[in-house]
Amino acid sequence: MSITVISTDQAPAAVGPYSQAIRIAQMFAAGEGSMVYSSGQVGLDPATGELVGGGIEAEARQAFANLKAVAEEAGATLGNAVKMTLFLTDLSQFATVNAIMKELVPEPFPARTTIGVAALPLGACFEVEGVFAI
Repeated sequence: MSITVISTDQAPAAVGPYSQAIRIAQMFAAGEGSMVYSSGQVGLDPATGELVGGGIEAEARQAFANLKAVAEEAGATLGNAVKMTLFLTDLSQFATVNAIMKELVPEPFPARTTIGVAALPLGACFEVEGVFAI
């Protein structure tokens, strides 16, 4: 098994002691492959390091763009996602986030968990993390 740290300036830098993502190359019964485990992405603009304005829709779109950039740096796409976890500070925004995910993530959709939380880092209202198979 081989472990590779994934890092791109197309997504915000880690704000703590963690990596943007980790790729694990391993042998499977059907041959070689890799799994990519991303850290959570919030709606930070990678150019400014600031949370984007515009509420849940703008934050969710930026968070998915950040996740996409990390996935692409690892050699994956959002279409390679097998599992996503979404975190919302306001579960009444569930339908809005569903619509954005449906627009940005191709079918077949990954398995998913959505969790309501009291707060997120940097005052964000949305965060997404993913697991990708490549």
